[in-house]
Amino acid sequence: MTTIIDAFDDAVRAYGQRPAIVEGSGKSVNYTRLDRLGRVFAAYFDAQGIGPGDRVLVAMPVGIALYACLAALWRLGAVVVFPEPAMGLKGLRHAVRTTQPKAFLAASWYRWLGWLLPELRRLPLRLTPRRTGAAWNGTYRVEQNQPALISFTSGSTGSPKAIERSHAFMMAQNEAIRPLLEPGSEDARDLVAFPVFVLVCLSLGVTSVLPAWKLSRHDRVSAQTIHRQIERQGVTRLLVPPIICETLSQQTTLPALHAIFTGGGPVFPDTLGRLAGLQPGLRMVSVYGSTEAEPIAHLDYNAISKDDLESMQTGGGLLAGKPALAVDVRLEDREILVAGAHVNESYLDTSQNAETKVQHDDHIWHRTGDAGRFDAQGRLWLLGRHAAQVAGIDPFAVETAARFWPGADRSALAEIDGKAVLAVSGDKACLDQWRQEAQRLGIDDVRYLRTIPQDHRHRSKTDYVALKRALGTQP
Repeated sequence: MTTIIDAFDDAVRAYGQRPAIVEGSGKSVNYTRLDRLGRVFAAYFDAQGIGPGDRVLVAMPVGIALYACLAALWRLGAVVVFPEPAMGLKGLRHAVRTTQPKAFLAASWYRWLGWLLPELRRLPLRLTPRRTGAAWNGTYRVEQNQPALISFTSGSTGSPKAIERSHAFMMAQNEAIRPLLEPGSEDARDLVAFPVFVLVCLSLGVTSVLPAWKLSRHDRVSAQTIHRQIERQGVTRLLVPPIICETLSQQTTLPALHAIFTGGGPVFPDTLGRLAGLQPGLRMVSVYGSTEAEPIAHLDYNAISKDDLESMQTGGGLLAGKPALAVDVRLEDREILVAGAHVNESYLDTSQNAETKVQHDDHIWHRTGDAGRFDAQGRLWLLGRHAAQVAGIDPFAVETAARFWPGADRSALAEIDGKAVLAVSGDKACLDQWRQEAQRLGIDDVRYLRTIPQDHRHRSKTDYVALKRALGTQP
């Protein structure tokens, strides 16, 4: 297999009648019908003039039609452009300016944007998924070095950067993730909250169940809604961000599951511990990675020892686990650098490479911007953003420890007027106790916040810019 289409075609031949995608509404499609739908869309796109190398900006609800369109475009050799959804219209405009697509493909209410935004009106083609009746029967051969996808970093540390992935890159990413998902995948039905992971599931022949809630508001879905979907649609595994795990961990019961995979933000041991108490024997895996490199490291909760927990409670940072087999990891001045076949080596705008791309030993390494350390077992520990250290104190050293304090929900470290300030949410009555605990870690100023601002992508990482604004209004 050399391309993402090859992987999908193999899955169609092997698992034709197995459900491929189940939408939150319950609507489903098997592998054979998904393949047929994709070929019908390919015929329409081909007739409209889409061909090899053409960039197509896609704005569609995450559902069956989206993945059929992806298959159609890749089968024609086109390049899919995904704007950063957390940025809304600003992200859409940024994607147009950065990638200069030939066409805008939209469905549902997104179609109106093609007429409302001048940037989109100027594009040569505006498309919507249409079933022409005939399936595409062309013989174009997609090569592994051809570009397949352009997506964007979150922009949490600057303007979003465009990343172009070839088919070979996407297959390398699939192969890096495959060892995590493959055990027990034969009868799995995965509730997948990461759209890109659906592609991995499709290559494995796994059934992907899409969330019944808005992907941009993971923080607003109730545990009852998640429970109902798991039970109604026979979900056996979860692939969800940490905020969903936190929501489930606050309950007294958990639907029967085989495994939970979580990432997209820091995964704290107290959350996993509560889940383990609800269902003993449940496999729980946290994955550390970034848009440029996913995965970098992973950790099975059952591998966390008492000594590990004690280290996390006393300022040792957050255990991320052993690096993935497919990635090389090194530390330079405590910053985590990664290299490998599934690690992005260049941004679309090469002028943006200077900040995060370095060359060592004939390899291009990506600077993650995260600080870390290795322990004697070769496991990676996260210390927070490399540039976010305050007065010699690493953010995750304090924020992880605070998860174990009585009454504390979340915390975040920031520099305010030259001082290290720890914001903590939870039971305000525990503020004096939090201050005593913080002093042991070198923090003199602890302030209560009703909520700690979170990122807009997965609602699982602290938004430090918004945090500083919030702390500026606090006594």
